[in-house]
Amino acid sequence: MKTTAVLLAAGQGTRMKSDLPKILHPICGQPMVFHALNAARNVSTELPVVVIGHGAEAVRAVIGEAANCVVQAQQLGTGHAVLQAEDLLKSKTDTILVTYGDMPLMRAETLQKLVAAQHNNKGPVSMLTVLHSDAHGFGRILRNPDGTVAAVVEESQATPEQLLIKELNVGAYCFEAEWLWVALHRIQISPKGEYFLTDTIALAAKDGLPVQAIVMDDFGETIGVNTRVHLSEAEAAMRKRINERHMLAGVTLIDPASTYIETNVSIGRDTVIWPNTYLFGETSIGGNCQIGPNSHLRDTRIGNDCQILMSVTEGAVVEDHVEMGPFARLRKGAYLSTGVHMGNFGEVKDSTLGPDVKMGHFSYIGNAKIGAGANIGAGTITCNFDGVHKNQTIIGDDVFIGSDTMLVAPVTLGEGSRTGAGSVVTKDVAANTLVVGVPARAIRKLERKPKAD
Repeated sequence: MKTTAVLLAAGQGTRMKSDLPKILHPICGQPMVFHALNAARNVSTELPVVVIGHGAEAVRAVIGEAANCVVQAQQLGTGHAVLQAEDLLKSKTDTILVTYGDMPLMRAETLQKLVAAQHNNKGPVSMLTVLHSDAHGFGRILRNPDGTVAAVVEESQATPEQLLIKELNVGAYCFEAEWLWVALHRIQISPKGEYFLTDTIALAAKDGLPVQAIVMDDFGETIGVNTRVHLSEAEAAMRKRINERHMLAGVTLIDPASTYIETNVSIGRDTVIWPNTYLFGETSIGGNCQIGPNSHLRDTRIGNDCQILMSVTEGAVVEDHVEMGPFARLRKGAYLSTGVHMGNFGEVKDSTLGPDVKMGHFSYIGNAKIGAGANIGAGTITCNFDGVHKNQTIIGDDVFIGSDTMLVAPVTLGEGSRTGAGSVVTKDVAANTLVVGVPARAIRKLERKPKAD
């Protein structure tokens, strides 16, 4: 049986007071519509449909190939919104799952229960409800004496007695597709000038067709976003959910309340995340690492057995057994090989540090390639920019760079070479040679000691 999810996401979101369409506001690193869409995609057997309106082109650009988009040009209510998908879906699917793009916390497992209930329902529609004392503006569920659903009354149209009802309409439905398209054309316009999707419930009851209601356990899944206050509530709930997922998978979060992990981050078991750490984007962290406190990692790949203390990384790769910080920074293109030690107040950009490189504190390495076992003394600077072009510095294996050395690129230092403290290197240095001074000059050849096994 074919099931297609339809997400309603055409609202203007005026209460957000923002130039950005409401459903594009991020929650834990992703536009909120993607959280709703990902849940729906796990249930839908066909490509979902998103009904867009306000900021349609911006929304369409973000959604891309993840769903088909149809436009609701006029905001005439939820029933009218679903009707915009009729031409695309009529006679092409058996079941229509309808949810909202501004409900980012709805779980795929909950939607699956709804779809399963409709497949077992003799009537044309099933819906989700929840019991709660705070109505949050939701419509009220009216039931028949036999317990079946008679109607949904919107809060704005409810009587004082109906406002006391605790069973609320969540806003997620599963319809028999053929029946839905006919029912949508039967809806009468409301006093507000809108066509309410909830009126299909009353139509089914009027026709003597049973409406199945699934009562949810977790009210948190129903949080919808209409204001920045709601956005913060959804962010906190999603962050809690993400943190719990990682902890249940074997990650230690010393203080989950001060740990911020975005949706697509992956973390290996036995890794410890210390307080006030932020993990953004496509960051991945291996096992048995110590991250933080006070570290910010974005789109960074960390290997196993690493220690990242009070440091900032972006677009970097760190292999196994690396120690960084405190106060170290990796910029885009930084690559730290296995066993690198990077001291405090160091910065690396568009450079590769080979295995077991020791990089002293207060150093900047840009557009460089550093060989295995090299030692970068405190205060070393690669002078890589000449005002027009970025130039490369190449440092061979086992090179020793003295403190406060300036390497004026383009320049190459051969294997086993050394620079004296305070040197300004403007010309290539031959292997196994010591250079000192300003500008640096070769003063003698060096005898390289064999490495211990």
